[in-house]
Amino acid sequence: MILNNLIRKNVKNMSAYSSARDEFNADAEDYLFLDANENPFNTDYNRYPDPYQHELKAAISDIKQIPKENILLGNGSDEVLDLIFRAFCEPKEDEIITMPPTYGMYEVLANLNDIKTVIVPLKRGFQIDVNSVLSSITENTKLIFICSPNNPSGNLLQINDIKTILDDFDGLVVIDEAYIDFASNSSFISELNDYPNLIITQTFSKALAHAGIRVGMCFASERIISVLNKIKPPYNINQLSQKKALEVVQNFENYLFQVEIIKSERELLSEAFKTISWIEHIYPSESNFLLCKVDNANYRYNQLLDQKIVVRNRTNQHLCENSLRFTVGTPEQNQSLLKVLKQLNT
Repeated sequence: MILNNLIRKNVKNMSAYSSARDEFNADAEDYLFLDANENPFNTDYNRYPDPYQHELKAAISDIKQIPKENILLGNGSDEVLDLIFRAFCEPKEDEIITMPPTYGMYEVLANLNDIKTVIVPLKRGFQIDVNSVLSSITENTKLIFICSPNNPSGNLLQINDIKTILDDFDGLVVIDEAYIDFASNSSFISELNDYPNLIITQTFSKALAHAGIRVGMCFASERIISVLNKIKPPYNINQLSQKKALEVVQNFENYLFQVEIIKSERELLSEAFKTISWIEHIYPSESNFLLCKVDNANYRYNQLLDQKIVVRNRTNQHLCENSLRFTVGTPEQNQSLLKVLKQLNT
């Protein structure tokens, strides 16, 4: 893979915006900053935030065991994904490959950026149809999106299948690992040095329990990260989110404890669901949710809604006919769910 051939021509030729903090950045409190047209009266938030989130990236670097030069942070993973489209996909010319059922934003962002989406559905069992993926690649294919553990099915995709695509594709492979902390396999981060065409996205929204602060993580080669930094908004992560995310990383062990509870509760729910007559199949999950095939998804969804329980009806997605997706709650929430399910067990 020659990365320079994948970058959009206008992105290669453009000059990045240079913010005040790009031109001069120092932590020393004795500087008199009169360069960024900020309100000079101290509110703790009157100054622009660190545009490259150095302190937060250093903390993430320690946890993930990856140099901070290989990290990009976004306003949620969705911003990261959009930046990838805008950096590497030429509107009206290039293509991406997605594998439904999967996260719907890949196709939404493709449409937003006027990029053709080539759909190669997962096989039954929610695994990659590798031969179909490889045969669908054209000279205009720039990105292949892989969600593992997959949403909405919850399963890990086969590692060898992913590596085959990484080996045989000259474009970029984006692995969305939003749910990786709930899985038995480790992250593909350890493979970055072996695959220069690999991009990994993760999030603070799932295992780290901070969906509300909107912080997404991207891990890739230093060259890919530099391209994305070139086009990102100058202050894309606000100071409040940076501060809170740093607290989260510094208390990482607490969230690992929560993850173990969720994984245990996932197995308890899976066993309990087997006693519910209208739940016909529970798909294996390595995420924080369970996808279940039921007798009538629309009817059961509305029954649960009447009991003030909101689940996700996935019946319109490929391979998901009459399927509901249950997020694993706290032990108390799960007991409330099971109580209602048993009442509806007719």
